[in-house]
Amino acid sequence: MQFKGRTVLAFILLSVFASSLITLTLVDSSILVQRGHAEQDRLNAGKLSAQEMNKMAAAFELIEQKYVRPIDRKKLVDGAIHGMVSALDDPYSSYMDEQEAEQFTDNVQGSFTGIGAEVTMVGGRVTVVSPIKGSPAEKAGIHAKDVILSVNGNKLDGLKLSDALNFIRGPKGTKAKIIVLRQGSTEPTEITLVRDTIDVETVFSEMMDGSIGKIEIRQFSKNTGERFLEDLKSLESKGMKGLIIDVRNDPGGILPVVVQIAEQFVPKGKTIVQVEDRNKNRKATPSEGSGKNYPVVVLINKGSASASEILAAAVQEAGGGKLMGETSFGKGTVQISYGEEMGDGSILKMTIAKWLTPKGNWIHEKGIKPDIHVDQPSYFTVSPLSKETTLVEDQTGEDVKNAQIMLDGLGFKPGRQDGYYSKSTAEAVRVFQETADLPVTGKLDKGTAVKLEAALIEQIRKPENDKQLSEAVKYLQEQTK
Repeated sequence: MQFKGRTVLAFILLSVFASSLITLTLVDSSILVQRGHAEQDRLNAGKLSAQEMNKMAAAFELIEQKYVRPIDRKKLVDGAIHGMVSALDDPYSSYMDEQEAEQFTDNVQGSFTGIGAEVTMVGGRVTVVSPIKGSPAEKAGIHAKDVILSVNGNKLDGLKLSDALNFIRGPKGTKAKIIVLRQGSTEPTEITLVRDTIDVETVFSEMMDGSIGKIEIRQFSKNTGERFLEDLKSLESKGMKGLIIDVRNDPGGILPVVVQIAEQFVPKGKTIVQVEDRNKNRKATPSEGSGKNYPVVVLINKGSASASEILAAAVQEAGGGKLMGETSFGKGTVQISYGEEMGDGSILKMTIAKWLTPKGNWIHEKGIKPDIHVDQPSYFTVSPLSKETTLVEDQTGEDVKNAQIMLDGLGFKPGRQDGYYSKSTAEAVRVFQETADLPVTGKLDKGTAVKLEAALIEQIRKPENDKQLSEAVKYLQEQTK
């Protein structure tokens, strides 16, 4: 969850999102910082002592005068700030120089180009928070918690996130060959995708069987609250008996929007979220709403983060609703972005507090557990195939196992899913090749692997195969009989 200081920022569906869990629009930072004298005291407390100033100046002067090559003074200053932020060891705090800040704020107009996945730094590695639904990243099979090792041969380990993003970003239509390491896997795999325009539409709704409404929130941006309320009112006018709020793979957004949505389901006076500063001072945000008289289920998964988790926790702990799906991502900190204070167009984004659930729980790095745990079919999370070699009978390995999971998910019955390329697996490959108008060999070559993955992604995107959604509909139908 991100607040802003005195500069209006916006979220970036980036090319990939930068390390915050979406920044967007104005939020009054006075929730934690009182202006006036308190602000002046804070500024005074933050000043360097004479000894600290002398030490910094001495280091700067020595480098400028004695270093073997002439140095760029601005680069040196920016590097010092990067170093201070890096010393915080916080993946959600970062410094952007003028060029990086300009790229950041340029991405607020309508739509963006890129791969459509939010990333952060975890243990010095670029890690996916969640892919955006309908984006190239999602279509190519990138999942939350995937570690991006390299892009087009450029290794990302050891880079600052901003530098890593320069390799990930790119114009529409350009290819990105990404090497990823999936959580639980020992072998990295290659995914090639084509960067595209990322639509910023955030709310999608429909009426499902049994008068069960569904509203999907893809991120909490500036107009998401108004759109949600419009769609909610429309569904209610059509006789909706129960509601599914789908925030799976929703990486987050801004606090006022979450409050605006959550208070529709949390009775007046009950707490929606609490914010705790460094001195353990807490400020609770009470609901101004009235709650609903129909049952509500919030769908979550490991890509549900930040604002999504605030909404889920509010509905679960204060709104009487149920959570269904998988344990969420676990991002429980608050950031402020300072632009005007920096004075030159750069931006310092810094964690300044933690947010807590209505009952005071801090879910950071733990996530929120659903009331009803529902896993998707195994083929939803299978790793992409490496495509480095042709797989044939009697081979073993993780690629074989993943191919078997894919074949089984598509109904081609490989007979086993243990990583041994058996005769029954070869027969399943032959049947698939025949249906896909490929040479029928029973060998899983690169062409077969590409078509197999494409068929699987199409299978995953069919609503009837979404087990979590189906279970949510079934649950609400039973509750509204």
